[in-house]
Amino acid sequence: MARLEYRLLLDHEKYELLYFYENIDLEQIITRRECEFFVKEGVTYRQLSSALENDTFAIYVEKYEQGEKEDEVNGHGLLLEVRELNSEKNHPIITTLELHSHLEIMAYIGSSFTYFHGKEWLRDCAEIDEDRKLYVLYVTATGLILE
Repeated sequence: MARLEYRLLLDHEKYELLYFYENIDLEQIITRRECEFFVKEGVTYRQLSSALENDTFAIYVEKYEQGEKEDEVNGHGLLLEVRELNSEKNHPIITTLELHSHLEIMAYIGSSFTYFHGKEWLRDCAEIDEDRKLYVLYVTATGLILE
């Protein structure tokens, strides 16, 4: 078990502690580091970098956009929402997976290509949405249809 800190960029390489998590397991830390975006209290943060300092993992972020805090999604276990990267259509949901471990989440968000509904999808980015209590993987169709 370790400590994870999210640190917010203020200006010119100055950061302040934004959020911290005590006694967090390594699998969850690594999964969070794989996410380019972090959503909490309606604010979306974009990851800039990460570091390991003794027993503290740090994820450095900047504010990306402000929105409304969304409601938690109901489900069992860890949820991974897979969405098509298409802002004109509000990033439609392709599928939602209920998984059992952060390693299973990593198997999806750490892959360049995934396959759903007979199609190949290319990974664009991933986020952890603490407001909704799930991970989100954004993908685009490659045009390959599986038979």
